[in-house]
Amino acid sequence: MLRIWTVVCALLISGCATTIDGSRYRSVAPAFELFAFFDGTVKAWGLVQGRDGEVIQRFEVDIEGTVDGDRLTLDETFRYGIGDGPKTRVWVIERQSNGTYLGRAGDVNGTAKGVSFGNALNWQYSMEIPVGERTIEVHFDDWFWALDEQRIMNRSYLQKFGFDVAEVTLFMERR
Repeated sequence: MLRIWTVVCALLISGCATTIDGSRYRSVAPAFELFAFFDGTVKAWGLVQGRDGEVIQRFEVDIEGTVDGDRLTLDETFRYGIGDGPKTRVWVIERQSNGTYLGRAGDVNGTAKGVSFGNALNWQYSMEIPVGERTIEVHFDDWFWALDEQRIMNRSYLQKFGFDVAEVTLFMERR
């Protein structure tokens, strides 16, 4: 009986987080080239929605990207129209020989991991975010899709204990 209950609970919990099958995008064009897209100046606009769909943050980001061999550095500056958050973030992303990516940023717990899928890129990491008077650790499951060579869309699913707790929608354009 305990085994049946465990399986039922696992199935219920797994159905509460968004999952995307990246292999469906392997042959979709245009291909998303992470280093090529972010080499230079990128402008981004986005919002964060809570579980109930209400907008809790609206923001803009100026991104300066620099490529040095297999290393991409992203220097991000944030401005908020609604809510508040980090003012800056610097990502250092390294391309691995197997085509995956590893990245670090000062407010990210551990190492972020990325995998390309044709016109899509999946980027996963954990971060402490403020919620009221405290912070909680959430897992980010980011999906980037190339719309063309100049624009991409990003959808981030913030998850805690296997449940989606918020979503970020972000549009980016090369300058």
